[in-house]
Amino acid sequence: MPVINLLIVLVVVGVLLWLVNTYIPMDAKIKSILNVVVVIGVVIWLLQVFGIIGNISGLTIN
Repeated sequence: MPVINLLIVLVVVGVLLWLVNTYIPMDAKIKSILNVVVVIGVVIWLLQVFGIIGNISGLTIN
């Protein structure tokens, strides 16, 4: 994945998260949970893009 595409995705995710945090009224606890989930998702996605971790779609939880 080219670096420019990576930056575009990160900017879009950041802007969308900012818009949700700014313009959608919700409890502070829910906002913090949403922020943590999005950050963890982006970190996992980045680790997959750079090949540090493999594809996690094949994992099963027993």
